[in-house]
Amino acid sequence: MTQGATRAGESKAKGEIFGTLIFGPALAQKGYALNKMCFSFNDAANRAEFLRDEAAYCARYGLSSEQSEALLKRDLLKLLALGGNAYYLAKFAGSLGLNMQDIGALQTGMTVDQFKAKLHAAAG
Repeated sequence: MTQGATRAGESKAKGEIFGTLIFGPALAQKGYALNKMCFSFNDAANRAEFLRDEAAYCARYGLSSEQSEALLKRDLLKLLALGGNAYYLAKFAGSLGLNMQDIGALQTGMTVDQFKAKLHAAAG
């Protein structure tokens, strides 16, 4: 079980949401290289360089093999569990044509339309 996640029936700390990762110091440290790399995607030249040779770009930033594999497979949920910060991963996702609603839908197991409807209902 990852940091911040609980199993069904287990007690959870006040404010925790089942299945939600808490991006605290441990995950921040674990994901430092990944997030630094994703931040580099602010520059269009870096995005183009990444797309030319993704594995080499990951190696340049010192990603773990597990992070590189998840990134190459476009497994955003795994990247979150490996220390990816949603805001930095959004820069990676944007280069794939995805947005924060797409990521939110993945995190919640909903379709994008269901996730959008949930957001609209909550704003209601």
